[in-house]
Amino acid sequence: MVAEKLDLTKSDKVYYTAKKKAEVVDLGTYPYLTISGQSAPDAERFLSAIEKLYKVAYTIKFMQKAEDLDFKIPKMEGQWWIAGGYEQQHLFESTPQDQWHWRLLMRMPISVSEGVFEAGIAAALSRDKSLDVTGVQYEVINLGECVQCLHVGSYQEEKPTIDKILSLMQEQCLKPNGYHTEIYLSDPRRTAEEKLRTIIRHPVC
Repeated sequence: MVAEKLDLTKSDKVYYTAKKKAEVVDLGTYPYLTISGQSAPDAERFLSAIEKLYKVAYTIKFMQKAEDLDFKIPKMEGQWWIAGGYEQQHLFESTPQDQWHWRLLMRMPISVSEGVFEAGIAAALSRDKSLDVTGVQYEVINLGECVQCLHVGSYQEEKPTIDKILSLMQEQCLKPNGYHTEIYLSDPRRTAEEKLRTIIRHPVC
């Protein structure tokens, strides 16, 4: 009997859903594949990082499938900041894009340990020694309390949604405790710009 494929968007709806009204959520600790850098989002370095992340994720997926632990590739996430960290977030939009710092993340099922990750990297390189997966890491991250809101539309028009988050933070006397995070629920290659759905999430304390 073939085991059912795990889909995190269905098994953890708290993590992968948000309302159009800003709200406080309490999240847990999760394993991720990550890769970090500094560049504009349309730069070759950024696009290459996305490719690396997916290559490792698919390698791990097929390894897990062989163990009857198959899963659907999760939604990609991005964290964005500038020099000075999240305390300088108000200057982000006015900062040249080539100075933007980012970390791309892809949440993994709990069955994916650091050992599974290392085996996945080794397996990928054994098949193709020229494969470049430099910079992809395995991290376990505790999110804790966050303020989030669903943004519908262009990535360039997120300000009203972010303002909702900042307003709720001010009302509840919450302070930033992590980087501006976006979970990309829609595929921009297949979705009209005005219909893109993105969860914007700010860790707080």
